[in-house]
Amino acid sequence: MAKLLLLHAPHVIPRFSSSSRSLVSASALYRRPLLVNPQFSHYGPGLRSPYNRRFSARAFDDSPASSTEMEKEKQEQLLDGVSGKNDEDYPTGEMEYENRNAWEIFVVKLRMLFAYPWQRVRKGSVLTMTLRGQISDQLKSRFNTGLSLPQLSENFVKAAYDPRIAGVYLHIDPLSCGWGKVEELRRHILDFKKSGKFIVGYISICGLKEFYLGCACNELYAPPSAYSFLYGLTVQASFLGGVFEKVGIEPQVQRIGKYKSAGDQLSRKNISEENYEMLSVLLDNIYANWLDGVSDSTGKKREDVENFINQGVYEIEKLKEEGLIKDIRYDDEVIAMLKERLGVEKDKKLPTVDYKKYSGVKKWTLGLSGGRDQIAIIRAGGSISRVKGPLSTPGSAIIAEQLIEKIRSVRESKKYKAAIIRIDSPGGDALASDLMWREIKLLAETKPVIASMSDVAASGGYYMAMAANTIVAENLTLTGSIGVVTARFTLAKLYEKIGFNKETISRGKYAELLGAEERPFKPEEAELFEKSAQHAYQLFRDKAALSRSMPVDKMEEVAQGRVWTGRDAHSRGLVDALGGLSRAIAIAKQKANIPLNKKVTLVELSRPSTSLPDILSGIGSSVIGVDRTLKGLLDELTITEGVQARMDGIMFQQLGRDSLATPIIDLLKDYLSSLR
Repeated sequence: MAKLLLLHAPHVIPRFSSSSRSLVSASALYRRPLLVNPQFSHYGPGLRSPYNRRFSARAFDDSPASSTEMEKEKQEQLLDGVSGKNDEDYPTGEMEYENRNAWEIFVVKLRMLFAYPWQRVRKGSVLTMTLRGQISDQLKSRFNTGLSLPQLSENFVKAAYDPRIAGVYLHIDPLSCGWGKVEELRRHILDFKKSGKFIVGYISICGLKEFYLGCACNELYAPPSAYSFLYGLTVQASFLGGVFEKVGIEPQVQRIGKYKSAGDQLSRKNISEENYEMLSVLLDNIYANWLDGVSDSTGKKREDVENFINQGVYEIEKLKEEGLIKDIRYDDEVIAMLKERLGVEKDKKLPTVDYKKYSGVKKWTLGLSGGRDQIAIIRAGGSISRVKGPLSTPGSAIIAEQLIEKIRSVRESKKYKAAIIRIDSPGGDALASDLMWREIKLLAETKPVIASMSDVAASGGYYMAMAANTIVAENLTLTGSIGVVTARFTLAKLYEKIGFNKETISRGKYAELLGAEERPFKPEEAELFEKSAQHAYQLFRDKAALSRSMPVDKMEEVAQGRVWTGRDAHSRGLVDALGGLSRAIAIAKQKANIPLNKKVTLVELSRPSTSLPDILSGIGSSVIGVDRTLKGLLDELTITEGVQARMDGIMFQQLGRDSLATPIIDLLKDYLSSLR
């Protein structure tokens, strides 16, 4: 049966790199965003007044150097037409580390004395954590493998205040998470350094993301045989138009919005100018942000860092010569250095505590528990669907009926002063997105609701966010993608080639609109197909305009299926403030009239399930080595019906993945997603 495909982002990904395409234009006017700090804010100490640092919303404009004055004026008019606060009107949530007094230290030591044995840590220990592969924005149970951003963040916070922790030894392996999570982790590294404790990084495969995190440490080491891939950024395009032509499949695509190119992958053989423009700007922003971050951490000029990248350096010795890493040492040599630094005898083992064990240390033990006021955190990560599918894995998707239940429980409860919807989703089922939008909007009418975006909150993900009172995004969050494309496959030529015949008997003028794939559209069917797509787009666009208090014509200028980085979305009125979860917490306090220096308790409503099926699923994943990439591939096989408010998953992965990902898996997922 032919399917109706309505997506809210481009499926087409261009292939280009910084070495072959100039990335100077947008980065020439790039200005550094406000770097806010992590979850220290809700612990109380070190909160800074929101007026200590002020940034103009204009500072986040990304107009390319070649833009005319007329284009700049147009952007300024767009900003002026958007009502609401500027970024500097919101508290930063920035952390300032404060030493504890004698009484506070005594209380913490007393609590440690009565801690459970599995929560005890030897004094002078080094917290060791390995960042590798996928990093989930969801909480993990003890039975699930993999890294969790909330638990990583909490470990950095606890270690900063834990008198038993002398420092952190961070192994950084190839990462395949998005840049939003990388920014959040980097912020935690920078904040941990404020405690005065050391944080040492060790990197064996040096890609852009890995080095971006590593250079934020006090010291960064690498083995002599380490690989260096500091070559620049690339994304790749794949087009199925030629393949379908050869096998006799004719995609019938209706595009709405000039940047809406999801159907291009099905019908075109090369990239469109609009899609190339959009993705070029996205890459420019990521690359410029990387250059500025490395420049800040290493103390080198931005131009020198870019020149180094363009030399195509692959020898790790060159990184040491340029001062980009501290020294070249093997892991055992770094450990020996740490032992000497901490006064541990050579024949003794370095006292360490790993990520998993330290995740079990309670915040209460360290005096980091919150106050009486409670703020609910509802995490929404993965593809959006209305009900749980047969192939869904725990925590891998947003199930509307489950999330709505959590939202209603917060609305009906008087104990929560505010709520934070933490979104990490490229979208999915449009109906499910709208149902959740309604519940979030009702919740926002009763108490402050802050949307906090992670790697991606586009299409259906943005649909959810725009119901909140305030939207906070990371500088490199992929968001927006307000647009639709419809597609149907005509299989007449394929059937003819293989000798297959199909006869359809129907009642009703448009009964065969989606069911008769053995022939092209009739004129009246094509007209209805286009009108339905236009209607879906207008509903999305108009609701976005209403939610953002923006005239429809202004929203039209930033919609049309275009994906923006968080920084660009902020300058165009789609996002209110830039920062991570800590800033969302600070804004929630402000909206709920809670003093910024007052402690609050964060209540996680999306805790992992401990049901037997989920436990077995987690154990099975460990035993047979089924990673998230394969699980994601299985999810792509699930058939969905109805309108899809979805940003292309391949686009997100190409912009966020590590350079060593398996291309065959990507191609297969790319192909399967196009057939949905």
